[in-house]
Amino acid sequence: MALRIEQDHNRFRQIVRGRIKRDLKKYISQGELIGRQGKDLVSIPLPQIDIPHFTFSPHQRSGVGQGDGEVGTVLGAGEPEDGTGQAGDQPGAHILEVDVTLEELAQILGEELELPNVQNRGRKNVLSEKDRYTGISRSGPESLRHFRRTYRQALKRQIASNLYDPTNPIVIPFREDRRYRSWKISSQPQSNAVIIYMMDVSGSMGEEQKEIVRIESFWIDTWLRSQYKGIDLRYIVHDAEAHEVDQDTFFHTRESGGTVISSAYKLAEAIIDKHYPPAEWNIYLFHFSDGDNWSQGDTEDCVQILRERLLPKGNLFCYGQVESPYGTGQFLVDLREAFKDEDKVVLSQIENKEAIYTSIKEFLGKGK
Repeated sequence: MALRIEQDHNRFRQIVRGRIKRDLKKYISQGELIGRQGKDLVSIPLPQIDIPHFTFSPHQRSGVGQGDGEVGTVLGAGEPEDGTGQAGDQPGAHILEVDVTLEELAQILGEELELPNVQNRGRKNVLSEKDRYTGISRSGPESLRHFRRTYRQALKRQIASNLYDPTNPIVIPFREDRRYRSWKISSQPQSNAVIIYMMDVSGSMGEEQKEIVRIESFWIDTWLRSQYKGIDLRYIVHDAEAHEVDQDTFFHTRESGGTVISSAYKLAEAIIDKHYPPAEWNIYLFHFSDGDNWSQGDTEDCVQILRERLLPKGNLFCYGQVESPYGTGQFLVDLREAFKDEDKVVLSQIENKEAIYTSIKEFLGKGK
């Protein structure tokens, strides 16, 4: 019975997984999952899916399942209601919320967008210690006692000493019969990654543009966390000047000044040089803007900083240009011209929320 229940539950999970994959583009573009995120789980609403269960009549009438019933009683529809009563103000009970781990969500994202696993730089000199159970010992804490091995040792001792009675098969372990799991600490190479998000918060970037950045960064985080054991997140906002901020400020601040993009790149370089040696960290840089920059001279500075100072240190530089009625969009044109043959630079034009799906695939599709 337990096995059947487990099989049914696994089949239900596969149905849920299929529904999520089918509607993934909708979830990505609408951003409704972000508000449902817990520490390790995301609650996903799935219309028209329900777990099979027994439902009892609310009218407490007698009949099959509710009292006396006769052999051969036909199970049919109940008596129709007369349709009277006031209209309700609550949603129907046909929507099921299913908890999905972020790891499983990342797998679904990778399968649907056909994302390759990240080929990290293999930071061999960054080591993490891990306890690994490797054998059996005669001593140890009681919490690690191996009950099957202890029982077997006691049984062998009683049989060898002619104390075992098959008609009364009681086996009592002595102190010397006890066996415990033993372990050793092994050092394993660990690949760490830092994601540095940069966003233009000048007057031309509105709330809609920031919402697009918020949604896209959630999915980028979800995927990269499935590829690395350790992830650091750093946030930079800029108008004419750049500042490092926390996550909440990053998504909610708004400035009214002009735009000097090179200020963000210079601050990103300073953060990397101070905290993230390229020999030990996989470095990802994501910049979002509406493509409006203060001058062509500053754009030339940005190209120089990227080519000579940031790209040699990082795995990937991604620039997402969010469409805005106030931005010129020229920065994307300039980057395409400057880095048309650079494999570490990925450029994406994000016209609206529906374009987030394609943008994520462009950013993460190279497996850098």
